[in-house]
Amino acid sequence: MLPHIDDFLMNLQANHYSPYTVRDYEQYLEVFNDFLNKSSVPFDKINKQTITSYKAYLTAHGRNIVKPGNHSDKQLAPSTINYKLIALRVYLRYLIGIDYPCPLFPEAVENLKAAPKRPQLPEFKDLIRLIEAPSPEANTIELRDKAILETLFNTGLRVSELVSLNRDQVDLERKQIGLKGKGNKIRILFLPNPAAQWIGRHLQSRRDHFRPLFIRYSGELDARKSGEKIRLTPRSIQKIVAKYAKRCGLSITATPHTLRHCFATYLIEESANPVPLQVLFGHESLDTTTRYVHASDKYAEETHRKYHPLAKPD
Repeated sequence: MLPHIDDFLMNLQANHYSPYTVRDYEQYLEVFNDFLNKSSVPFDKINKQTITSYKAYLTAHGRNIVKPGNHSDKQLAPSTINYKLIALRVYLRYLIGIDYPCPLFPEAVENLKAAPKRPQLPEFKDLIRLIEAPSPEANTIELRDKAILETLFNTGLRVSELVSLNRDQVDLERKQIGLKGKGNKIRILFLPNPAAQWIGRHLQSRRDHFRPLFIRYSGELDARKSGEKIRLTPRSIQKIVAKYAKRCGLSITATPHTLRHCFATYLIEESANPVPLQVLFGHESLDTTTRYVHASDKYAEETHRKYHPLAKPD
């Protein structure tokens, strides 16, 4: 086991990292620990060559590292490998920060260089078809799903933030959602009328008083008052988005993250300032926010014709 790993994870929790981030960092560092054991390299002997070998190990073994029984030939994407390297870098910084022995400077753990990948985003009219794909009058599940799709697109929420929402975080009168981020910073998100109305209808259809905003209706119910065991998971939300993308015949793969990208891109195409967008997204850096903005070719052409002095009509 890596030294002081439990202390490191407790430190993440104390600094208000989300439970999902803490879980992921723990899993990523387990992968590094397994690599050291297989390579017979003690932690106190790691160096730059060790990191190079680790990158090669992650690339060669692919998804079998994440799920050992998988026996998949599919390689890990550079971005996925970088998540594991970031976790290792944060861990090394922690050791140095509290004066524990650390054999390697965190800066020596460099990310892989990945070519920027432009995600495929649906046209606005296709996105509307996706959001309108559920039949909310049919049953409570489709009503819930309609509220989920409206919330994702109208707020730009991360899927982890969506599933962690509780009823008391939603103020339908003010049309706001309150989120607590790192360092207990409060972030306010705004609900347009349609999103607020669908969330309201969803809650009115509920016959329970469980805390989670979005719950499952199948399987074993949670007898406890909190309802934590029936809270929807990120995987559940992914399946919901995929279900309605297929139903409306969307030509591209759609995920909850697709809707987050769409939220940013369509605001920018309507001439929104990126700085308020940074606040809505909960990013510390504006650079991070701009990665979510993917202007369409049509919008780029219109902007060029509108503003370039030689492109304007006579």
